[in-house]
Amino acid sequence: MLVSPISRAQTSTDGSDSAFTEVPELQEGFRLLYVQKYPEAREKFSAWTSEHPADPFGFVAMAASYLFEEFYRQGVLTSDFFLDDKKFLRGIEGKPDHERMKDFRAELEQARKLSNERLSKDKHDAAGLFSLTLAAGMESNADSILEKKHVDGLKRMKEANEHAKLLLAERPDANDAWVAPGSADYIIGCLSSGFRALLWFGGIHGDKKLGMELVGKTAEKGRYLEPFAKVLLALAARREKQDALAQKLLHELTEEFPDSPLFAAEYAKVLGRPIPAVMKSN
Repeated sequence: MLVSPISRAQTSTDGSDSAFTEVPELQEGFRLLYVQKYPEAREKFSAWTSEHPADPFGFVAMAASYLFEEFYRQGVLTSDFFLDDKKFLRGIEGKPDHERMKDFRAELEQARKLSNERLSKDKHDAAGLFSLTLAAGMESNADSILEKKHVDGLKRMKEANEHAKLLLAERPDANDAWVAPGSADYIIGCLSSGFRALLWFGGIHGDKKLGMELVGKTAEKGRYLEPFAKVLLALAARREKQDALAQKLLHELTEEFPDSPLFAAEYAKVLGRPIPAVMKSN
């Protein structure tokens, strides 16, 4: 469950601690993402970036809106995708929307630029490390799942893992960051043992159990990505035939986001119930 919003007075004047506090405008934007209202979410994020142009997390949030929208369009965050090894390990069928991916990468570029400017002044800057962690993690997903550029995806996965280690050493409370190394460990853990041995890089050796535990940290205490981590963990649980865990997480998501066609459909599937007609049409 998302934590109650705090007042804007608790954030710094440039908004750079927005990743570590619950900012109402950003919270509302992410809530809109989780009920599949992507243009409306971008309005919230765009307003924030206009008021806080030096805050890299605002541009990360904008990038997330494009990635989540394409994931929804392609059915990525569904059991149909996760339980199909060909799709899960090789990527979508067809190609992603060109303009949406162009916008996604433009937002990532700005987030990286601002993050690197901060880190050039202070290599321990938590806001910069956090944004670079999420930027690399999202780009890894886009490269591997949407564009099927698996080598590039693995490079970005390694980059996300390295940034996450540095960040969590500085800010152990950056719970949203755990989803990056956690998903990396889980995905690599799903590969064959021979392929994992060839990949042995960047400290990511591939461990499905560990990966689920790390994603679980975001699912339990994340600020903005808690629901995203919950659906990832639920779908991983389905792959691992841990349906009780999947049911619990999806039930929580449907309770928190009753207007989400995605969560309602996945909850119906894990319970073995028909998907409501209204959900099928979304």
